[in-house]
Order: sequence, then C-alpha cells, then structure tokens
Amino acid sequence: MKTLATALIAGLVSTSGTFAAGPSVDPIEVSSLSSATHKAGWLQVLSSGKPIASEKKIAAISRAPIARELVAFNEKVAPGTIIVVNSQRRLYHVLGSGLAMKYAVSVGRTGFVWTGSEKVTRKAEWPTWTPPQEMRDREAKKGKILPVSMKGGLDNPLGSRAIYLGSTIYRIHGTNQPSSLGKAQSSGCIRMANEDVEHLYAQVSAGATVIVRD
Repeated sequence: MKTLATALIAGLVSTSGTFAAGPSVDPIEVSSLSSATHKAGWLQVLSSGKPIASEKKIAAISRAPIARELVAFNEKVAPGTIIVVNSQRRLYHVLGSGLAMKYAVSVGRTGFVWTGSEKVTRKAEWPTWTPPQEMRDREAKKGKILPVSMKGGLDNPLGSRAIYLGSTIYRIHGTNQPSSLGKAQSSGCIRMANEDVEHLYAQVSAGATVIVRD
C-alpha cells in the first residue's frame, strides 16, 4: 500500500518538485461575441455543452455582413440619439461633433413599417423572446408554430441583446438571420447583427431618444 501511495505522489509531482500543470483551457466568453474560431467557449455554454466548431455557424449568429462605419452627421439632435431611416435600412447613433456611427439594419417589411419617436425604456442581454399572439396566429396560418416563449440563446431570433422602445412591442435587437440586414424583412423591430447590437448596447442608456423615420 505504501508503495502504491508513493507511486501516485510521484505521478503528480514534476521533476522540479511542484505539481504538474493541467491542460490549458481557453476562457469562456459569455457576454461577448468575439468571434475567432478558437474562442468558442461561450458557444458551448449556450448550446448545452455541445461543441460548436463550425466557422459558418459562428458567422451566422455574430458577424455583420455590412460593416458599421463612422460617418459625418450634422443633423441638430442631441448626442446619444438613435435615428433609424427605414428607406436606407440604416441606423445612426449620433456621437456629436458632427459624427455618427452607421449600422446596417433590417426594418419592417411591407405592412409592418412604422415611424415615430420613442425612448429607450430598458435593455437586456440574451433576451427572452415572447412573440405576440397575433404573430403566433399569423405564422400558424402558414403552418409554422411559434413558441409561447423562448429563452435567450443561439437560436433565439432576438439575438444577443435587445433595446426596448417605450411601451411598444418594438425593439432594436440582434438576430440569428444576418442575411436579412440591409433589407425590409422584420415584423417591425429593428434587427442588427449581434456584434453590432453589442457595440451599440454598450453605449446606449435608458432614456435615450430613438427616432424611426421613412
């Protein structure tokens, strides 16, 4: 028994007299969509531990197909204001000093376009999706059954972040369908690529003005 114990200790101790190091483990990133393939630990968390190594899958839920850009913007509105131009399929976050960050978005399709001014009332990370009953009824007629509620995660159509507008059902949110960006394909919400909505989310506070115009 003593010989066995000695052998076990020897196996744990390195030649320098210290415990041997275990295997290196990449950090898990939950609140960010930093998306080099080797940083996929957060994907495994959100997919119940199932490994996801597909670069195509990572791109499908994260990367913006149309890059955001810093642009000149001289409209007289307060810094921090968000302006969505439906006809352009673009969102402008006004920074002040004649500048704004411009993002590609998806806006309401025919029959679902809206305009107006609202305030940001709250924000949520990996938001729960609760489709309105009228949406569930509408999709059921097409043979598609929507859930009553869906927790945040990789397959959630609200993506990684949501910014809620007034008391309306509308939000600025991420998407798991980045191919819709630059188009009019939503049910009225403003969709952004997950990496873009995270970028905007970090800079926007409750009370900010959101203007949606034609």
